[in-house]
Amino acid sequence: MTKRETGVTAGRQRSIAQPDSWTGLRELTPARLALGRTGASLPTQEVLRFSWDHAQARDAVQLRLDVEELERALAALSLQTLHVTSQVSDRATYLMRPDLGRRLVDERAKELQLAAGGGCDLALVAADGLSSLAVQRHAAPVIEAIVREAPADWRISPVVIASGARVALGDEIGERLGARMVAILIGERPGLSSPDSLGIYLTWAPRVGRLDAERNCISNIRPEGLGYTQAARKLVWLCRQAQLMKLTGVALKDRSDLVDVAEGR
Repeated sequence: MTKRETGVTAGRQRSIAQPDSWTGLRELTPARLALGRTGASLPTQEVLRFSWDHAQARDAVQLRLDVEELERALAALSLQTLHVTSQVSDRATYLMRPDLGRRLVDERAKELQLAAGGGCDLALVAADGLSSLAVQRHAAPVIEAIVREAPADWRISPVVIASGARVALGDEIGERLGARMVAILIGERPGLSSPDSLGIYLTWAPRVGRLDAERNCISNIRPEGLGYTQAARKLVWLCRQAQLMKLTGVALKDRSDLVDVAEGR
């Protein structure tokens, strides 16, 4: 094959995958857009990237939380910890029986009551949820930021590490600890661009039976999303407002960004 023929063949191969006219927008978002096309299909590179991201999301759901590693990370911050488990027996049951992830096993509930003492202003819970990866990576630095941003006179509970947990498990934990508020840091449902997204759900006067509408949520906490310090400031702002209004949920709107602008953050 001559050099000219080789050049023609290479040019044809390059032209098989047609770029999308929106390609420049990919620099602004991790969303799947402007993928290009090869005939009526996606380019091979994009198909492989989708398969990789999907595998990461599946792994994040199935991965077990390394409780001992998280305990060590929190101990390095001079924070005490307690470990509890829901009524879930294994990961498969967790996915099929959300109701079991909302209640503690009896012996763990009794341990929390014994540790409650005189109660606390804010109970902090680190729960595996649907992405243990998110909790493993981000819970410790977010909790560090929360403790740093919280008023010095707040009574904060030891960090409760919860396995097999759904969001509502925080209600029983907070109730057993005699907490005025509970903030549960939990792994969110993995997305194809964010397998390690952490969420925080805040509930005033936690007790079993609270509705989802009675919580405030801070979502997408990770270096590529909402930063640790920013998330902590939002939570503390919501906690202050919850103390004033004696509630959380749909009636409490997050206006912490207005405060950040006023203070030049």
